[in-house]
Amino acid sequence: MSVTHRMPRRGALRRDRFLLWLGLPGLAVIVLFHYVPLLGNVIAFKDYQPFIGILESPWVGLENFRVIFNGDPDFLNALANTLIISFIQVVLVFPVPIALALLLNSLLSERLKRAVQSVLYLPHFMSWVIVVAVFQQMLGNAGLLNTWLRARGLEGFQIIGDPSLFKALITSQVIWKDAGWGTILFLAALSRVDLHLYEAAAVDGASRGRQLWHITLPGIRGVIVLLLILKLGDVLTVGFEQIILQQRAVGLEASEVLDTYVYTNGVLGGNWGVSAAVGLVKGLVGVAMVLGANKIAHMLGERGVYSKEAR
Repeated sequence: MSVTHRMPRRGALRRDRFLLWLGLPGLAVIVLFHYVPLLGNVIAFKDYQPFIGILESPWVGLENFRVIFNGDPDFLNALANTLIISFIQVVLVFPVPIALALLLNSLLSERLKRAVQSVLYLPHFMSWVIVVAVFQQMLGNAGLLNTWLRARGLEGFQIIGDPSLFKALITSQVIWKDAGWGTILFLAALSRVDLHLYEAAAVDGASRGRQLWHITLPGIRGVIVLLLILKLGDVLTVGFEQIILQQRAVGLEASEVLDTYVYTNGVLGGNWGVSAAVGLVKGLVGVAMVLGANKIAHMLGERGVYSKEAR
């Protein structure tokens, strides 16, 4: 029986010292631009005035949080839209990369698979300005679709600018832009599934559907759970740039979300403390969602984001 000896921590640090030195610049960037700015959340408890600075601005305690707990109509509208869009994206958008990865994995021709992957990945590298412009040129009142319909004597569709279709529109934009890119991790997970399991299942007479259900999906279940937990951490972040570019066309009632609410009230309206309070609560909800979902994953026997076992 072999015995595994753990290297002392000092020896491990000495062994990996060059890698640690190489990682220091990246660590410094993360600390400087991600963790140090977190100290600015103190303005959520102050009547912050930019011209006198954070230290000189007077404390107001929980006054800025009253907009959240006292039911401000604008905040409630932004919260409702955010929750609806988040629910749609978790239920409809999240499974799309999984389905695409399964379809790509079933292709026998490697050349065809690479060609399809390239086409699916391309929209991810476009900015939201270009994506919104493409959808306007295709689905706008004077876009390609309506022009084609009117040329044949048919009535056009009012898609761009219709508040009732706004959530469906931004959902389709997210799928078109990022679904292909999201298949990368699932394809990597699928490549690690043992092919001998499929051969054994085929010998036993298992259909393609049963192989998918009993071999493929369990093989990538850990990755699905991990990405779903991380997605829940951003459940209240639904795409500021995408929405702000189209907000004027549909109005605030249909398009205002927490990110745009923070922008309009903080940057444009000067209510920095209230916007910081909303942003702080949004971040705390995200942390709670990750911890809660990870705990549920542990209860179901999954590793989740981090293991519950002692190091």
